[in-house]
Amino acid sequence: MWKLLYNIGLLFATPVIVGVLLAKPRCRPGFFQRMGRQRRSSDGGGTLQPLIWVHAVSLGEVVAAAPLVKALHERHPEFRYIVTTVTETGREAVEQRLGGIAEHRYAPLDFPWAVAGVVRRLRPMLYVFVETEIWPNLLWTLRDQDVPSVLVNGRLSSRSFRRQDLPVIRSFYRSVLQTLTLCLMQSQRDGDRLVALGADSARVHVTGNIKFDQPLPSVRSDELFRRSVGIDEHEQLILAGSTHPGEEELLVSAYRRIVKTHPSAVLMLAPRHIERADRVEATLREAEFVVQRRSRIREKQSGPRVIILDTRGELSRAYREAVVAFVGGTLVPVGGHNLLEPAVWGTPVLFGPHTDHCAEVATLLSEAGGGRRVAGVEDLVATLEEWLGQPEIRYRVGQSARQAVLDNQGALTRSLELIETCLRPDHSYSDSCAATGPGPLMAKT
Repeated sequence: MWKLLYNIGLLFATPVIVGVLLAKPRCRPGFFQRMGRQRRSSDGGGTLQPLIWVHAVSLGEVVAAAPLVKALHERHPEFRYIVTTVTETGREAVEQRLGGIAEHRYAPLDFPWAVAGVVRRLRPMLYVFVETEIWPNLLWTLRDQDVPSVLVNGRLSSRSFRRQDLPVIRSFYRSVLQTLTLCLMQSQRDGDRLVALGADSARVHVTGNIKFDQPLPSVRSDELFRRSVGIDEHEQLILAGSTHPGEEELLVSAYRRIVKTHPSAVLMLAPRHIERADRVEATLREAEFVVQRRSRIREKQSGPRVIILDTRGELSRAYREAVVAFVGGTLVPVGGHNLLEPAVWGTPVLFGPHTDHCAEVATLLSEAGGGRRVAGVEDLVATLEEWLGQPEIRYRVGQSARQAVLDNQGALTRSLELIETCLRPDHSYSDSCAATGPGPLMAKT
């Protein structure tokens, strides 16, 4: 019944969905792939090769999934790997991080004809998806084709969980979640919530957050980063990463006050969506700040200024060069982004009150003394004053952040061991994976 009702709703929504895709320039690439026109998967010799399909909706999920895909490839080079994304930033991340290992394609929309065609052409041996990006028709189709589906690094935010309060909605979720073969969750809270929504508890495992297992980027290229953006050794870089509208204004308000006592401080803003760089620059110039764009720096400047990081693939390396990092999506009600990116470098971490998407990591860093939650501009200014003015405290906080990351690694290995149970030659949909242990209808919020 739920499958029928869901697809009736999709039918009525189809003109709107297609219209939005065509209206937004950033959604147009890969339009035919999104509509299910995926080419058949085969190796260079034209013979079918066993395929593992990994879905990672956007940049953050690709970053999390990349070490997993690399590890699977090392253990099972007999498989071909395809990674699907929804966004352009996701595509770029796949090509940068998994070139030569996995092929990128855009994920099909959840129309029954689209997902059925893609599954028929790809014929995957296994479907792995990251962080609770649940598409009902896709999961129903995979189940019908006896293809195991594994949720990796699963999480369920408080906002998403509260949306499912009505019994009728939970009944719908149950019909979808029970298609999942394994659910590998970041925390006990996430696991409990998924079971409460209808997932089979025997298939739910708390494996931890695989983002703790991210490898460090190459240091050789990082040594040139400060020089390439014109930051002198005596200048203190404050980096605000993955920022959102409304957040940049609060950050520069705090920076305006900070430079009065710390004139060597330089603020770098890295908007979560780079296409907003023009708007951010215009706002800063209206506020009479000296502004530089990372992509357009030609001459070195000195003194207080704001640098906009408008290039892709440099945020993690930039965190290494910062004396203090602020992670965005937390001063405004977005839910937060990857707090571990600066922590792994030993960079002290600041974040706002809205951390629903990274609640466990925020709590962990706070309790370990490696990060601090700030309520607003006043708290932000006070903490920056403290850490910029007392390098010994700042160093101690940074080391605590790095140690917290090291102490919590291992989720990648635990996830791999469970995923491999689904690659046994004698596997069928209902036996080996489910017996050993852990999915979305909820797209990431």
